[in-house]
Amino acid sequence: MTLWESLITSWTSLKANKMRSFLTILGIVIGVSSVVFLVSFGRGHQANMTAIFESMGANAIYVTGSARDQITGASGSLTIEDAEAISNPNRAPSVDVVAPMVEKMSRVVYGNHNKTIDLIGVTPAIQNVLDYPIETGRFISDHDQSRRTSVAVLGSRVATDLFDNADPIGESVRVAGKQFEVVGVLQEKGAFMSQMDDIVMVPLSTYQSKIYTQTSPRGRPVQTIAVRAIAADEIDSATDQILEILRQRHHIRAGEDDDFTIMNMRQILDSMSQALGIFQVFLGAVGAISLVVGGIGIMNIMLVSVTERTREIGIRKAVGAKRSDILRQFLVEAAMLSLSGGIIGLFFAACGALLVSGIRMGSYAVQAPIGLDIALIAIAVAIIVGITSGAYPAFRAARMDPIESLRHD
Repeated sequence: MTLWESLITSWTSLKANKMRSFLTILGIVIGVSSVVFLVSFGRGHQANMTAIFESMGANAIYVTGSARDQITGASGSLTIEDAEAISNPNRAPSVDVVAPMVEKMSRVVYGNHNKTIDLIGVTPAIQNVLDYPIETGRFISDHDQSRRTSVAVLGSRVATDLFDNADPIGESVRVAGKQFEVVGVLQEKGAFMSQMDDIVMVPLSTYQSKIYTQTSPRGRPVQTIAVRAIAADEIDSATDQILEILRQRHHIRAGEDDDFTIMNMRQILDSMSQALGIFQVFLGAVGAISLVVGGIGIMNIMLVSVTERTREIGIRKAVGAKRSDILRQFLVEAAMLSLSGGIIGLFFAACGALLVSGIRMGSYAVQAPIGLDIALIAIAVAIIVGITSGAYPAFRAARMDPIESLRHD
């Protein structure tokens, strides 16, 4: 019996039991559709996260103070004077822009509305490092910073919660007990960066002089210094220059631990990619459980089929069929079952991906791209599961004694 004859015979046998064949491949259908959809969704999620981090500055470097500073908001390890030293082109030629920042949880009040927000003191330079697009109004200007004006830029959700659908530009709000004029509203971030919609930004000089006045032996304290390197390939040299400047200014001797941390966006993105890779493996494993269940179903039905067709097997052997012919016949049937399930599962996964793709989550759209590699691997795995599951029933059929098979009722 040739392979083509085995295929025709297998197809005829499967068509004769349509409902049983469908129920048999249901586990494969669910498994393949789950694996393909979940892995595709995870890949789209990773693409969104990569886009988010790239929007935060591909050349960005972040210098933060000690862990205590970040928790209490009382900074002593980093100062504006440190930021000014880093911005000196003679000492740090690989550094392009420097933007010191401070932040603390506070309350913002407008009329009868109030909300707990993350209050951030920034300089206008922050827009050259990070992506803070304005929806309406304007951002904090150099004039605001130099004159310590009481102006504020609201996150999108803060503006909605305080003003509903009204225009907040020009209105006054109370932030940390002080009066501020709203001059701008940020675009909605949503989805993976929804916390950025719950912020209020004010000039750093105003923050330090009117809201939280802090002193440090080293100067005016800040919590974070955001830095942009002049180019992506200059990040490492910029990091080394920042490290040298801060260790000198903080009088840190060789062998002593730094009282600050330096991390660039590439390191953050690499860490996030590793975490998302594990996440994708987990999603694939969840779907693979259904494939295992489907494989068990195929094995069970193939064993039943062998029992039902015992007499048929005896007749084939009696007229000259070899063990290899019987073995191939049942393996082909198992492979066709799993292949059919894989194709149907792939179709359902594609439909699911089309349904969720494009759904807006804030400023980002859900993505679930089904790549050719995912589809081919899913189909290959389905066939392998089918052949593996059908191996034992096929060997059992091939070893049957033709005389005993012919006696079977």
